[in-house]
Parts: sequence; C-alpha cells; structure tokens
Amino acid sequence: MAASPRSRIAIIGQAPGRKVHASGVPWQDQSGDTLRAWLGVTADEFYNADQFALVPMGFCYPGTGTTGDLPPRPECAPLWHDRLFALMPEIQLTLLIGQYSQARYLGENAADSLTENVRAFRVHQPRFLPLPHPSPRNRIWQSRNPWFEKDLLPVLKAAVTRVLRSSLNGRP
Repeated sequence: MAASPRSRIAIIGQAPGRKVHASGVPWQDQSGDTLRAWLGVTADEFYNADQFALVPMGFCYPGTGTTGDLPPRPECAPLWHDRLFALMPEIQLTLLIGQYSQARYLGENAADSLTENVRAFRVHQPRFLPLPHPSPRNRIWQSRNPWFEKDLLPVLKAAVTRVLRSSLNGRP
C-alpha cells in the first residue's frame, strides 16, 4: 500500500501477487506496466503518493489456487479501508480493479459480472471507474471486449489527466 492525505486518485486492486509481495512495491510487475499504460502515466507519476493511493483489497499475498492467485483475504478491506480513506479527503477518482473491489464499492449498483460492471462504467462516474485486472491472463478478456480499449481507455486517460492537472494547479 502507498498513500498520502493529499492523494487524488485511489486505485483499489485485489491483493499483491507473489512478485509484488516479495518486492514490497505495489504494481511493480507486468500488471503494473499495463495499468500505467492504461492510465497514461509514468512510473514516477504513478508512485507519487500525493497523486495516487495504491490500496489493495487484501494486504498480503493470499497464495496460489488452481487457476491463479487466491482471492484477497476477506477481513482486510472491512477492517482497514474506511479508516484509510477517512485520512484521504482529497480523493476525486477511485479506480476499482477487478471483481472484489467492484463488489464492495459498487454495492447494490454492482452488476452480475465484471464485464457488465466495466461496460457500465459511465453509470459509476465521476466517483468510480470499474476496470478489469490488467494481468497478462486477462488479454483474452480484452480481445473479446474490444470496446474496452476503444470506449473506456480514452475516458480513463482523460479522467486521470483532469485530476492530475487540477492537483498541479492547486485545485481540489
């Protein structure tokens, strides 16, 4: 996790993978490279806690299951998220990466699937933007959903640029 009371954009991911757990640096893997490309930001911008709060649903590596990493531990987000976000009053945009953050934060507005949540991204703006996980394992999902790159990524980059620009100009 990385955050500041001045963070403007919250990225709520799943849980650290094995590589990130070992390094202690959130999103320091292929998924992070893809996510930064989606956002249109450099690593320096991404790791500036005054710009981005990197908050996982689970705070430790949950282990490996039959098809990949196990889900985030269920006790972490309920225990820590409200406390953490109370300390970050400047958040203007929250990116919900994957089904676990979408279920928690979209609540009764969540659709039955990640694809439906992401496809309905306009409904959740300006507060939330649901995204699939940028894992290389999700390249098949992206190829089956070409609207994601065509319709959502430009909106995502514009929203990130708007928030980062407003913080550089001293505006909330």
